[in-house]
Amino acid sequence: MVNFQAKLIDSLFDSQIKQKPTRDGFGEGLVLAGEYNERVVALCADLTDSVRMKMFKERFPERFIEVGIAEQNMAAVASGLAASGKIPFIASYATFSPGRNWEQIRTTICYNNQPVKIAGAHAGVSVGPDGATHQALEDIALMRVLPNMIVVVPCDSLEAQKATLAAIEISKPVYLRFGREKTPLFTTEETPFKIGRAEIFWESETSVAKEKTIAIIGCGPLLYYCLKAAFELEKEGRGVIVVNNHTIKPLDEKTILEVAAKVKGVVTVEEHQIIGGLGSAISELLSEKYPLPMKFIGMKDCFGESGEPNELLEKYQMTTKDIKKAVYQLFGS
Repeated sequence: MVNFQAKLIDSLFDSQIKQKPTRDGFGEGLVLAGEYNERVVALCADLTDSVRMKMFKERFPERFIEVGIAEQNMAAVASGLAASGKIPFIASYATFSPGRNWEQIRTTICYNNQPVKIAGAHAGVSVGPDGATHQALEDIALMRVLPNMIVVVPCDSLEAQKATLAAIEISKPVYLRFGREKTPLFTTEETPFKIGRAEIFWESETSVAKEKTIAIIGCGPLLYYCLKAAFELEKEGRGVIVVNNHTIKPLDEKTILEVAAKVKGVVTVEEHQIIGGLGSAISELLSEKYPLPMKFIGMKDCFGESGEPNELLEKYQMTTKDIKKAVYQLFGS
């Protein structure tokens, strides 16, 4: 087991594990990106503090534009800035960007293949009390269908920082998805990250037979629940491979197919509609190249509601026990 995986396992037993929103990692990463490349600029739709662009605004006021509550305009302005040689980041709640300005993203950004970076904050049902109108559960589907668009869903705050920095090196549009609530910070500086490459975060001993092994492929903060489920399942004599599939598009087909060849079935885990998201992307690949039984953890064609984040994850069956249940259903027991 390599060092970074050992540290991941250690984090499962840390009752004092640090909690930090992935949106914080975006804000920190954006400042680092601005320091690294003077072409980086930032545009916000009147949510500077909520989406953590405040840090960039204070550090680089001359490179920050507050466009107000005008998400469509923000996308179009960013496309023009990109065409002029800048590297623009635009940010709002994901229900508004890409939710409200999808056509402008499609036509002014993707159609022209402009390297605009789109940060969608407050994604997922764990937004909590704000309720269904502010819980972006369809944004991955909206963005991955667009030609030229890259879609990344970091698993914790540090990976969000890495993803933000990595995005400036890509000469294409990139969608970065972040959450509102504090979630476990379980990766480290040594944990590998590269846009477009899935990482195996857990793999049971090779002595476990294929017939007793399931792959859990997840993205975003729910990946922590995937690891906890893997630990418990391994204690119960089941083999598990956990894949951090942070890049929904383009998929790392090579890694996913290699994992698929080692397992009896696949469980996908995402804080998003199971229609059109990570699960759909994985099933599209496997149905063509390596068909396997699958189970899908996520929102099942419904809207969320107001409530505390953990209560909502429990209600909509996205916790450790729900992941384990799906695994056992694939085992037939």
